[in-house]
Amino acid sequence: MLRDRSLHPLSHQHQHGLALCVVVDRGLRQDSSPKNVATLAKKIRDSFEIELRHHFDLEERLLFPAVREHLGEMPLVDELVAEHRKMERLAARLKAPADLKALVATLRGHIRTEERELFEDIQQRLPREVLDRLGRALEAEAVRVCL
Repeated sequence: MLRDRSLHPLSHQHQHGLALCVVVDRGLRQDSSPKNVATLAKKIRDSFEIELRHHFDLEERLLFPAVREHLGEMPLVDELVAEHRKMERLAARLKAPADLKALVATLRGHIRTEERELFEDIQQRLPREVLDRLGRALEAEAVRVCL
C-alpha cells in the first residue's frame, strides 16, 4: 500500500497504535498476572492520553469532514467514529486480560480498516488540492511520539 503523503501523519500514528498492540499481546502471553495486567493497562492509558485521543480528534475534526464534504456521506466513516467511542470506553475499564485483549483487537481492526479501506479510497478520489490542504493541516497538528 503506497500511502499518499497527505495521510502520512495519520499512518505514522497508526504504526504506533499497531506497535502498542504487539507490546500488549506479547506482554499478556508472557505474564497475565494482575501486576502485569495493571502495567500494560497503564501503558495503554498513557498511549491513549498522549496520542490516540489526539489522533481520533484529528480524524473527526479534519479528515472525516473533508471526506464528507467532497465524497458525501460514507457509512464507513460513521462506523469508524463509533469505534473511536468504543475504544474510549474500553480504555476506561482495563482491569482484566480480556479487557486488554478486547481493546487491542478493536484497535488493530480499526487501524487496518482505515488503512486498507478508507485511506485507499480517499487517496484515489479526493482532489489533489484537498489532499494537500489536509496534509498540511495534519502535519501541523499531529503529535509525534518516539517509541
